[in-house]
Amino acid sequence: MTLNERAVLLNELAQGLRPPDVGLAWFEGLGEDEQHEVLLLLREFCVQARATAEDASEAIRRSGLRPTHTPSVLILAGRFDQQLGRVAALRPRHERIKAFRLLVHVLGLADARRRERYCADGCGHDWHRLGGGAPGRPLAAPPGW
Repeated sequence: MTLNERAVLLNELAQGLRPPDVGLAWFEGLGEDEQHEVLLLLREFCVQARATAEDASEAIRRSGLRPTHTPSVLILAGRFDQQLGRVAALRPRHERIKAFRLLVHVLGLADARRRERYCADGCGHDWHRLGGGAPGRPLAAPPGW
């Protein structure tokens, strides 16, 4: 899968255009290094979408993680941008899966707010045209999705 195909898929998951179980199955099927790359990409997207510390608690709730799970604890402690990086850097497989779930929801919250505040009258963000959500030509979905 190319970087653009990954970006489309991750944005579709964050926007609720793809079922979470499909995204989770895809992520679980990746190797460790690929999972790490995806988590770093999600972190980058969260920063670009201007995710804030206020998104953390709601993202934990939406992701179904317990507040005591490592990614939940990390994202709530310290400077938010640094904590996103620590969540993305988790190495044990079970923690990477939780981190994926959490970061998809952080991105979804931040991107929804960005759409409302800055993109309501239109914008040039390709990912805001996925699924026909805004005027313009949508990006192609990854093969097999």
